[in-house]
Amino acid sequence: MNHLKSSIRFRENVRKRNFVIKLFLLIILEIIYEGNTFLSPFLEQYEIINRVVKTLIFLLSANLIISLGRIITLQIYLRQREDAKVQPNFMLGIDRIAGILTSFALLICLMLVFGIKPLEFLTSITIVAAAIALLTKDYITNIVNGLIMMFSDQLEIGDKIQIGRHIGFIRDITLINLVLKNDAGEIILIPNTLALTQDVVNFSKNNTHQVIFDFEISSKNEIHLDALEETLTERIKKYPDIVFAEGAQLNVIERKAETFLVRFQFPIKTGEKPTEILVKKEINQALIQWNHEHRQG
Repeated sequence: MNHLKSSIRFRENVRKRNFVIKLFLLIILEIIYEGNTFLSPFLEQYEIINRVVKTLIFLLSANLIISLGRIITLQIYLRQREDAKVQPNFMLGIDRIAGILTSFALLICLMLVFGIKPLEFLTSITIVAAAIALLTKDYITNIVNGLIMMFSDQLEIGDKIQIGRHIGFIRDITLINLVLKNDAGEIILIPNTLALTQDVVNFSKNNTHQVIFDFEISSKNEIHLDALEETLTERIKKYPDIVFAEGAQLNVIERKAETFLVRFQFPIKTGEKPTEILVKKEINQALIQWNHEHRQG
């Protein structure tokens, strides 16, 4: 069985056990609140204790409903999907939605503890709620876009992508940001709205992705680009198992007053991380050597 699917099933078994425990606690609280027990006089005498018990019953009931919906949804998903098609994004999205619903339930519980009726409270702050909605519009948009990405198969945790000038592996999708980790180990936070409105290149959807080197060379001296391209291509031919040397190309992408901005790029197999680092070092060394020889000449 797929390792990811096994991990999901293990965690779901833990949640099912917790579900049974919470159900047992709910039954006990219902007996205490509704039944005629030795605690009944205390509930009648102390209003705050009565509210706390009532609030706990509501919280456990809401949590059980959310958990049951989550368990059923995930079970249906796992049965419909093949091992190779199970996406960590889906479970992440279910967890985020469950977290949002639980937060609303906690907010209602706080109102109940202090004797505030939720419907009356929401009705009384309609204008304030509208103002808050306007102020938090960007956050709400990010949350919606984050959920869209979680339930989409276009971007998955572990994919190597490029958004704008940033290239990295997706490490997490939160309700606010898309978390990337680049080759240097830096963490990049990209707002979810930006991730869905900009052009995104997903290298992991193919078996290859482009490795790109941008560098500047002086325009004062005579430059033979064909010779430089041939030199760099010969270097990457040392790694035929992961590099497609026939797709290598060298282009001038910008002309400046005293320099040319040049780009050398070539396709490489995705997932060959250690060897990819070696190839990059090889190209960097070749560029340093070529630059040194050119300056001496």
